[in-house]
Amino acid sequence: MLTPQGLKGKQYRITGNAYPRLGRPPKKSRKVMALIGSLLALALIALGGVQLYDIFTGKGKNSSAQACATPSGKPLAAPTPTPDAPAGDPHAIPQPAGFKLNVFNATTKSGLAGRTADEFTKRGFTVDKKGNAPAELDKKVPGTAVVISGPAGAGAATLISSQIAGATVTTDARTDNTVDVVVGDSYNTLLDETQAAAALALATKPSPTPSTNGSC
Repeated sequence: MLTPQGLKGKQYRITGNAYPRLGRPPKKSRKVMALIGSLLALALIALGGVQLYDIFTGKGKNSSAQACATPSGKPLAAPTPTPDAPAGDPHAIPQPAGFKLNVFNATTKSGLAGRTADEFTKRGFTVDKKGNAPAELDKKVPGTAVVISGPAGAGAATLISSQIAGATVTTDARTDNTVDVVVGDSYNTLLDETQAAAALALATKPSPTPSTNGSC
């Protein structure tokens, strides 16, 4: 005997041998659920498409760079480009005729300083002195050459060293921009002008800037 709620104690008898079964949800409910599922699928597809677009167009790089932070939690500052060397910078590469060059022979090969000086002159350099190396360097340069300048002649020394394969550069206390080149036992001749230009480009190549591809 079952007494449904709200019937104030009245009793009803269920007869027969068939019992009610739970039916399927109404068709309207199924349609609503199907519509919600379709909308969710479309939203996921659209989100994936946006992410792929950002990857292929590079727009995601800025957001990843902004995510990088210092230990203090502040975003990393964008790298500042290195400005060109200002006028008067001693490291700036001068014109060949913009300084005086002295050529010295530290070997036992006779006339080597004169021949080397002539080669430099043909390339537009201004040779001031030529002759045997001073006593402290005579027969003490085992490599191709030593290029010597003061701080004011740093750029000129770089230019001269690019003309000789394997030349080493050193500085002394002179205050002008003159440069000495002391040829050693391994020296034969200057590099050809194409090789010298390539060596100068390599010597003056800017240092690589920090990567901005999103890695911290």
